[in-house]
Amino acid sequence: MIWQVIHIIETCLWLLLAASGAYILFFSLASLLRRKSSTRRTASLSGKTRSMHDGKHYTYLILYPAYNEDRVIISSVETFLRQDYPRDCFQVAVISDHMQPETNNRLSQLPITLLQPVFEKSSKAKAMQYATSQTDKDFDYVVILDADNVVNTDFLQKLNDCCAKGYQAIQCHRCAKNANNDIAVLDGVSEEINNTLFRKAHNRIGLSSALIGSGMCFEYRWFRENVNQLTTAGEDRELEALLLKQKIYIHYEEDIPVFDEKVSNQENFQKQRLRWMTAQIQSLLSLLPYIPQAVATANVDFIDKTVQQALIPRSMLLVLTTLFTLATTVLSLFTLHYSLFALKWWLLLLVVCLALYIAIPKRLRSHSVFGKITALLILVWRMMLNLVKIDHKNTDFIHTRHDK
Repeated sequence: MIWQVIHIIETCLWLLLAASGAYILFFSLASLLRRKSSTRRTASLSGKTRSMHDGKHYTYLILYPAYNEDRVIISSVETFLRQDYPRDCFQVAVISDHMQPETNNRLSQLPITLLQPVFEKSSKAKAMQYATSQTDKDFDYVVILDADNVVNTDFLQKLNDCCAKGYQAIQCHRCAKNANNDIAVLDGVSEEINNTLFRKAHNRIGLSSALIGSGMCFEYRWFRENVNQLTTAGEDRELEALLLKQKIYIHYEEDIPVFDEKVSNQENFQKQRLRWMTAQIQSLLSLLPYIPQAVATANVDFIDKTVQQALIPRSMLLVLTTLFTLATTVLSLFTLHYSLFALKWWLLLLVVCLALYIAIPKRLRSHSVFGKITALLILVWRMMLNLVKIDHKNTDFIHTRHDK
């Protein structure tokens, strides 16, 4: 009797993990497809308005929501201001929230717009809402960057070329700008895996890319009309849901890098993942009621996004699959009958390892998890601890500090 109960539990766990494994394997393989121009463009800058802009420079509002970001914000803004792009075609706005007077004084000396709101409860969504409410000028596009993001001098020119193709929502290629220890390396590899699976591969088969929170570009009028609907700390997931409900395609531009500082200590990693895991649960719960409508209207992007929110994080999937594979293998030593069940775990482990290996860009495979098993196990344990801290009703902003 006890073995039957164990088999039932083990099979349920296998099915749960296998669903995530099958999903990432499918999109890992899809990422190998040849890149081709997408015909899915949904820009409101169309027809007569669009033709007036062809061959010209679009105007951009660059938003830097900055909560307690004194260490990095000045350097990031100064770097951005070196753009090889007409200065009268972009405006940088820093939303300074809980930053030191010295930082604000230095920012005020730069050719930017400095906004200093006072929020009872801070959030990135509130910062963006405040910025649009304080901006009278009409722009073509808005770009969202984190305070630690650094871009190349041709960022806006490349983005302008991309916008000229008619995209209303663009996610740039966010990648690591530091690899100072094992945690930062693993965080950077994790981001590139997500870029492959949820952005590059999705576009390869005609689906919308996922957003990532920064390095995002939206048609300005759409953003201004929708930004006030954001209510949680998972503002990127909310923006994504709004776009997909309206059947607006999200383009991933892998040739426009946005360099992002990766977390390099365990405490910051755990805080960051708690925010992400909470946002994932909140997003899943908010998307589920719209599934019948999405099915009725054949909104494949929306259905896929809902499935995506139910997936197990990749690092947890790898570690859990490995542990269950080893456990069932040990159990098979005591009962020959159980050896058949161990085989399916080995198959799943092979699928997960293959999918993740394909998803890691070739240039980073030498930095893969195999030489950093100890750090990986510690980080996964930290993520497991977060499971008891998730409160899907909590909309408080969890700030991830940058290491000094």
